[in-house]
Order: sequence, then C-alpha cells, then structure tokens
Amino acid sequence: MSDQRTGSSMPLRFRRWEQRTEVPLFVASLFFLLGYAVRVLVPYLTQPWRGLALILVAVTWLLFVADYVVRIRLSGQGLRFLRTHWLDTVVLVLPLLRPLRLIRVYTAVERQREQPRLSLYARVIAYSGTTALLLGFSAALAVYHEEHRAPGATIRTFGDAVWWASATLTTVGYGDATPVTPSGRVIAVGLMLCGLALLGSVTGSFSSWLVQVFTREDEKGPTQSD
Repeated sequence: MSDQRTGSSMPLRFRRWEQRTEVPLFVASLFFLLGYAVRVLVPYLTQPWRGLALILVAVTWLLFVADYVVRIRLSGQGLRFLRTHWLDTVVLVLPLLRPLRLIRVYTAVERQREQPRLSLYARVIAYSGTTALLLGFSAALAVYHEEHRAPGATIRTFGDAVWWASATLTTVGYGDATPVTPSGRVIAVGLMLCGLALLGSVTGSFSSWLVQVFTREDEKGPTQSD
C-alpha cells in the first residue's frame, strides 16, 4: 500500500490503522483497568483471581506495545514519532492514562458513521464526564495501592482513595486525606492537572453555550404585547 496522504500529515495507512484499532484498544484498556483493580483490591492470598488478573494486565499491555510499534512503522517517522506523538508514548508507559485518548475513540466511531450525532457542547460534556470518571477511578486505585500501607498514611481504604480522588479532580482539596509517599504525590499532581483541564473545558463550553443562547434571545428582540 502506498503512503498516500490526504488532508493529514500522516500516511493514509496510518490513519486507517488508527481508525480500526481505537475502539478495540479502548475496550482492551477497560480490561487492563479491570485486571489492575483486581490486583489492587483483592486480598493478597486470593487465588486464582490475582493470577488471572496479572495475566490480563500483561496481555492487554502487550497489545498496547504491539499497537505502538505498528504506529511507528506506519507513520514513517522513525524515532521522531516519540516526539510528535508524545501522548501515545506517555499512555504506553502509564496505561492508566488511556482515558485521555477517549476523544480519539469518539472520532474513530464518528468517522465510521460519517456524521456526528452530538453537538459540540454535548461532546465536550460527554468526553469530560467520562474521562473524569475513568481517570478518577484509575487515580483512586493507584494512590490506594501506593498509600494504604505507608507509615502515617491518611488513605487507608479504597473508600478513602475515592474520596481523595473526587476532591482532587474537582479541585476542592479538603486536605483530610492526602498522599504521603513520593509516588502518591506524583499521582496527585497529575490528577490536579487533569482536573484543572477538564474543569476548564466544561466551564468554557458551558459559558460559550450560554453566550449563544443569550445572543439569540437578544437578536429576537422584545416581544410585542397586544
């Protein structure tokens, strides 16, 4: 197949591969999250579930690696791919961040249907809400895994971790549950940045929608009374 390019800087075969694999890989990322959750939440001596969860995590991660290698080959960029597609690289190293690619999944689905079914504002709200839920759950699992056995930890149960993730993602930050380990604090910083970005996108989209509504009302002018 030739590296035909139409409307994009990437070869046509790269974009076709991306369109065909985004949805299956998103499903694989949900299985990865499921396996990771079992590894974190199920008691240590529980078998065979922990062993099966480890296999599930390993297999899905190998799928991500294979997809990454294929993307590099199809892009024709070589090692420059690591710089031009840095999010793909980050997500490969930290698979729990794959919810950040959710917008690509939606784009791939809509390309198959040839037309969007949601308005721009509905898409922003849906993407932000779904991403917030998946990221919050992933961060709660990760911080619980790092914190619950640490000396002086305030996050002792998974419920504590969910409460912390909700407060952090919404930028509230009550401070009653805070990470004490270096890795837990790194997770917290990442979740803070994601929370600010998601909150900003939702607020901006909602404000823009309100402006359009009020503008249309102003253009109609006052109604004439009898």
